[in-house]
Amino acid sequence: MLVRLENELTCKCIYRLCCANADGDNLLLDGMLFPLLRQQSTTANKEFYLCLSDFVHPLSSGKTDTVGVFAATVAGDTDSLYTDDPYQHLLVQTLADRLAEAATEKMHEYIRKNTWGYAPNETLSIAELLQEKFQGIRPAVGYPSLPDQSVNFLIDQLLDLEQIGITLTTNGAMHPHASVSGLMLAHPAARYFSVGRIDQEQLEDYARRRGMPIEQMRKFLSSNLE
Repeated sequence: MLVRLENELTCKCIYRLCCANADGDNLLLDGMLFPLLRQQSTTANKEFYLCLSDFVHPLSSGKTDTVGVFAATVAGDTDSLYTDDPYQHLLVQTLADRLAEAATEKMHEYIRKNTWGYAPNETLSIAELLQEKFQGIRPAVGYPSLPDQSVNFLIDQLLDLEQIGITLTTNGAMHPHASVSGLMLAHPAARYFSVGRIDQEQLEDYARRRGMPIEQMRKFLSSNLE
């Protein structure tokens, strides 16, 4: 199937390395406010309640940090391929999703070694890459560390996603479906975590920082609400 699709699908990536600082639970990316959520659910042996901003130099430090913003997509009309064969149609869509992830992986490796260059001597095998042995993390929108899909609107402001053919629905979902977006953090201690459940107080604070009505924010974060 991959051989057949070689001339049908194209992987496209875009990224931006932003001057960044943390300001509480917000990131400042090239001066733009990028609000985040913090863990607050109690679990056994939890020492810290994490937020992605914890891995970026605070504004009060006087030091400017760097945070990457990225998006990747697979261009091609996968919706219309093999519509008369449900199995092959599903296979095309699944392969397109994996290609978007693979393109992101390759882009991130290039950024670490070259454009950002914080790991120029990195020599990892495919197995080690899959185990995420590299320095830093790449939290994607919609995943547990960055669960609010609507931050794609902020990413769009930074990247202009239409440059690679990505458009957003009114809910912040990306089209084509085989697309991924998110942040890149380089701190050696950075790790993935799940924001989990948040309470009404954090919901109200987050909605205020996002500049959005609470009820609209409630829809975006319905799976994270107590």
